[in-house]
Amino acid sequence: MSAAMPSEHTEHPGRIMSGEMAQQPAVLRRILEEGAPRIREVADAIAARRPRFVLLTARGTSDHAALYGKYLLEIRLGLPCGLTSMSTTTAYGARPDLTDVLVIAVSQSGGSPDLVASTKAARQAGAVTLAVTNNQDSPLAAVSEFHIDILAGPEKALPATKTYTASLLALYLFVEGLREGDGFAAKMLPELAARTLDRRDEVRRLAARYRFAERMVITSRGYGYPTAKEAALKLMETSYIPALAYSGADLMHGPLAMVDNISPVIAVVPDGKGGEALQPVLDRLRGRGADLVVVGPARQVEAAPEGFVLPTESVPEELQPILEILPMQLLAYEVTIARGHDPDAPRALAKVTETH
Repeated sequence: MSAAMPSEHTEHPGRIMSGEMAQQPAVLRRILEEGAPRIREVADAIAARRPRFVLLTARGTSDHAALYGKYLLEIRLGLPCGLTSMSTTTAYGARPDLTDVLVIAVSQSGGSPDLVASTKAARQAGAVTLAVTNNQDSPLAAVSEFHIDILAGPEKALPATKTYTASLLALYLFVEGLREGDGFAAKMLPELAARTLDRRDEVRRLAARYRFAERMVITSRGYGYPTAKEAALKLMETSYIPALAYSGADLMHGPLAMVDNISPVIAVVPDGKGGEALQPVLDRLRGRGADLVVVGPARQVEAAPEGFVLPTESVPEELQPILEILPMQLLAYEVTIARGHDPDAPRALAKVTETH
């Protein structure tokens, strides 16, 4: 019997994830140039319905994009928002009155049965339903009244990268449309994303710190909190390092006790009010001698032992998460390669997770 041919994963571990990360500036540009008009049409139609409340529904990486959307909607529009528990509908059969409620379902594939079922039930309960997906022909798009295509193109690597940043930008433009903004501040993102991704050597040097890490803590506040959660997920699903994500406020309420001088901590520091709110946490971490790395503006990185400076000088805080996650994606990739794993094919995972 002849030996089996090696797969593309074993020949070139991480090739697919690396390529998809590199596509992100082009994807962001495509959304701005091709997707923005359609997003604005959807926003105008939904704004005319005057929703009184917003519920966001998602799983995994898309759940972190939905959390970002929650911050946008509450801060930029003053609309109360919640993240749904799908099992209340799918497992328990609850049927709340959702008249005049906007339900936004965020899903890369649009194929998870619980997302489809809960969105269908929400529409039957009177909600205005919007699907934000990378597949306009998906079951989720079919059961939703409105749909936004994030235009990321096929994503083959199991860790989602370009669909995450595409979802963030689509949600930002949608909220800008609801508030009759022009979204002009986002025009700089493709160039800044390209410049950030070009600094791979810096990230590779940082990754050497974590090759033998047994656990990690990632913290942020405000708009940066979804970045911390997504970064932790990327590290766990690719390198298998247990990575715990905490709001800086929650970290102070107990988990800080587990941080010592050998516990790696990454702080994602927004340049704005979120960073200001995180400052007391940074001071406490430094006081405990934590192995601290800062991802954020130059003045914060200069005060840390190590870090990655983000080009946030002219970027509004609400857009910074699209840049913040890029070095964290690269870090997850580089740590995984250094530990001898293949980030394209994490064990026990499937690209479309069918939860019920």
